[in-house]
Amino acid sequence: MKLGISSCLLGTNCRYDGGHSRDRFITDMLGDYFEFVPYCPEKMVFTTPREAIRLVRIDDDVRVRTSAGDVDVTEKLVDISKQLSNQIQDDDLCGFILKSKSPTCGLERVKVYPSSKNQMSEKNGIGVFAKQIQDKYPLLPLEEEGRLGDAWLRENFLMQIFSYKNIFEFLKTKPLAKDLVEFHTSYKYMVYAKSHQSYKELGRIVANHDKKDIQIVLEDYKYAFLRAISLKGSISNTYNVLLHLYGYFKKDISKDEKTEILDTLEEFKSGLIPLIAVVKILNLYIKRFDIEYLKAQKFLNPYPKELALRSKVEAYR
Repeated sequence: MKLGISSCLLGTNCRYDGGHSRDRFITDMLGDYFEFVPYCPEKMVFTTPREAIRLVRIDDDVRVRTSAGDVDVTEKLVDISKQLSNQIQDDDLCGFILKSKSPTCGLERVKVYPSSKNQMSEKNGIGVFAKQIQDKYPLLPLEEEGRLGDAWLRENFLMQIFSYKNIFEFLKTKPLAKDLVEFHTSYKYMVYAKSHQSYKELGRIVANHDKKDIQIVLEDYKYAFLRAISLKGSISNTYNVLLHLYGYFKKDISKDEKTEILDTLEEFKSGLIPLIAVVKILNLYIKRFDIEYLKAQKFLNPYPKELALRSKVEAYR
């Protein structure tokens, strides 16, 4: 399972000052689950160390210039960024982690300097390479290492990556209509936790009332699914999903057990306990009553449990 990544985040000394920006969460935690494919457009154009570069607004255009010599290097970086973005498809990536604040790799809030020294810089830019990736692969999971410190963004990003991988692995099996129904069913509650409307859209594609060829249906489903998993989950949607899961066995348990489960759900909704605490309880009952339909739900096991992404209250909001 391959993840593209800005080279400096792995500890490669390719930054303008000859240093790196190694990120321990990426190398020590994610490194056990992903094969990293490093990218660094700046290293391919300039020597290391080198003069720093920055985004500069010239009238209605944003250019890339060296910070001291004020040399315009926009075309060089755009050309190499296009080459590298084309390489992404060949590398078969399922996501990309970019270096925040970088004039080449920053995904958002990159500092843009004015052409006049009398004006203030603004944090509203996007890196040259990041923009090429975003434009060419709008549904590829993308995130910055700085934002991965946010438990909510981290959980959503990792869920998106594993789902992205699953849909492409599924399509490689040359599935039939019945296989699509099974795949769609397994993602029901994960998509529900993001958007009910998205699940309805996916359901209409699977139903195929217009009797389209299966290849057209699969292509339509792929894009709708990728759009759905790119959405962020919320506490309210997740709470509703948990109530749905509880509904499968609520008639088979005692009054005290019902009270315990509902109290636990409310504690999650109020931000007092993490999602993993609720999921563990629900899984006990799902196993107890051997509910195969729920055992197959990706919502309950979206990624390796060792990542512990659902163990923080802050992972949902």
